[in-house]
Amino acid sequence: MNLVQCYRVLGLEFGAELEQIKGSYRRLARRYHPDVNPDNQTEAQAKFIEITEAYQHLLKVRPSLPRIVPPPPPPVRPQTKIYQPPKKVKVPRPPLSERERSLKFESYQLLQDLLKKRRFARAIAVVEGLAIRLPQDLEVRQWQAIAYQCWGRHLIDRRQFDKARLYLKKALRTDPHNRSLWAEIEKEFRRLEKMV
Repeated sequence: MNLVQCYRVLGLEFGAELEQIKGSYRRLARRYHPDVNPDNQTEAQAKFIEITEAYQHLLKVRPSLPRIVPPPPPPVRPQTKIYQPPKKVKVPRPPLSERERSLKFESYQLLQDLLKKRRFARAIAVVEGLAIRLPQDLEVRQWQAIAYQCWGRHLIDRRQFDKARLYLKKALRTDPHNRSLWAEIEKEFRRLEKMV
């Protein structure tokens, strides 16, 4: 029996691995064992002997056979990407320390007090200092924009229109995503247009 016939008897392709040969032999030996086929014992016995001979022949010859290595898969060509704008990634901000929270709370109370007393220059100085200390804090940015808006409104009342425009625009640049702030500043600009 030649090698090709041995592989064919075991139902394998030429050059199959040793594990495949053993697995195929076990499966076929169970199927064609004479004790399992009492009705067709002579035919099953002949097939069982043929399978066993093929298996033993392959075990003798297998170590000397060169190992057949499948060819490497073709290289994957990179697909051309369609340009997509980068997504906004929310970077997690580190939590504030106890000292920073305390500073923020005290500054907020001072800011409210200064705005009530209409001491706008001092309020802006306080909130700008806090914004330097906590640059990533969104609430501080909102407070800063509100301080600019209040100062701009006060300047309109004092008829300092150019300076008022400057601070109202500064408020919009500081917190551009605040819709209610946009609405308030829009009202201030309309009032400014009527006065000019």
